[in-house]
Amino acid sequence: MLKQFLSKLPRKASKSDSDESPRGDSSGSPRAAGKNSRSHGGNEGGKTSAGKRNSSAAVFPTGTVSLIEPLVPFKDVSSSEKMNLFVSKLSLCCVAFDFTDPAKNVVEKDVKRRTLVELVDFVSSFGSSKFSEPAILAMCRMCAINLFRVFPPNYRANNRGGGGENDDDEPSFDPAWPHLHLVYELLLKFITSSCLDAKVAKKYFDHSFILALLELFDSEDPRERDCLKTILHRVYGKFMVHRPFIRKSINNVFYKFVFETQKHNGIAELLEIFGSVISGFALPLKEEHKIFLWRVLIPLHKPRSMGVYFQQLSYCVTQFIEKEPKLASVVIRGLLKYWPITHSQKEVMFLGELEEILETINMVEFQKVMVPLFWRIGYCISSLHFQVSERALYLWNNDHIVNLIAHNRQVLLPIIFPALERNAQSHWNPAVLNLTHNVRKMFVEMDEKLFLSCQSQYKEDEAMLNLESEKRKEAWKQLEHTASLKPVVGNTAVLVSPI
Repeated sequence: MLKQFLSKLPRKASKSDSDESPRGDSSGSPRAAGKNSRSHGGNEGGKTSAGKRNSSAAVFPTGTVSLIEPLVPFKDVSSSEKMNLFVSKLSLCCVAFDFTDPAKNVVEKDVKRRTLVELVDFVSSFGSSKFSEPAILAMCRMCAINLFRVFPPNYRANNRGGGGENDDDEPSFDPAWPHLHLVYELLLKFITSSCLDAKVAKKYFDHSFILALLELFDSEDPRERDCLKTILHRVYGKFMVHRPFIRKSINNVFYKFVFETQKHNGIAELLEIFGSVISGFALPLKEEHKIFLWRVLIPLHKPRSMGVYFQQLSYCVTQFIEKEPKLASVVIRGLLKYWPITHSQKEVMFLGELEEILETINMVEFQKVMVPLFWRIGYCISSLHFQVSERALYLWNNDHIVNLIAHNRQVLLPIIFPALERNAQSHWNPAVLNLTHNVRKMFVEMDEKLFLSCQSQYKEDEAMLNLESEKRKEAWKQLEHTASLKPVVGNTAVLVSPI
């Protein structure tokens, strides 16, 4: 089997072959390989994206030629031959194995593992010159063969948007991870190496390569997603020419998740990447970035599985508000639009994010949204779910929020007073009762006259509601009495009195 494994590698050309090469096909030369890669990795790659998912050979050409025995250590060859040996070893690692059976191809797997470790060490210590185009091509091809794959159906069969209702489930680990980890480590070392010329490498780390990386974010293995997060972030930093495309491609993943499937395992990792990207946005913010906030980040509050990526999402939103405080009112309107009505845990998370926003909001932006905002907070205060009510009342523990409320108490206290009064009279939870009494005491200290006025108005409103309720009851009694006096004839409906 080992012979078959090594036989897949291109052998050193014989003398007769080398004599005929100028007159024959030159596709085996590094220069021709570079031309071949450009024809496969350029703009035409988007037309065959479906084929690339099923066959990594369709992503990069297979014409990489190595002119040296791949099992020779790097220390045993001259400096001029090390790059050829590097290409040869990369070609050796292009052979894929089945890792679901640990007893299968043990020797060959070990040879490949040791070769990958050797390649990682070589790239880490390489610093004498730039990587050649054939080396870049061979690296991209090796990564495509080993990493770019379609996940089996069972990866998504029990998926619930990357978590949500199945948060307690054990994560799924790929049996090939010890091997995949080395490939990811090699790719990361290669991309971050100062010996990689971004102007040359951008032809090979092209749009099709980036799209294939993004598809891997749906892996159920959290270790793989973590490696992908680091690599994609480095690609974003290394290749400035690809930055708009990367942002657009990630946006498309978000759009599909929110408006179509609501199933994806890598939303948290992608948002974490965007958190770093947003922190680097220049001021004033471009319109493109503001559209991303309104059309992507705000709708990401809609899925039920938001808890899986809530921290990363909240961080991204906060970054935008810190960059441009005027966006605070826009974000609050978006939260009110997607406010959960029947999902109490999401409601608690919304209140937590709302507090973070209110900590940084200025008075002008606060006054734009305070009326609809405090109507919603009033509903949360009177919620029968004690965590929702408790989290809403905790807003009064924040000095900045209390200051905003105090300056606008003439408008806000009449809105939330009925919720506070109902809690004080009849809420079942002792902790909520204590918090409610504390908030009422704060309003009394702020403006006792206004508090008493609201209390008086509340009593009048309650009396009116009770009077209307009594009128409805009396009207129904009269209808029942009138119906009972009429004789029952034929199929006439009979009014049955309640027991």
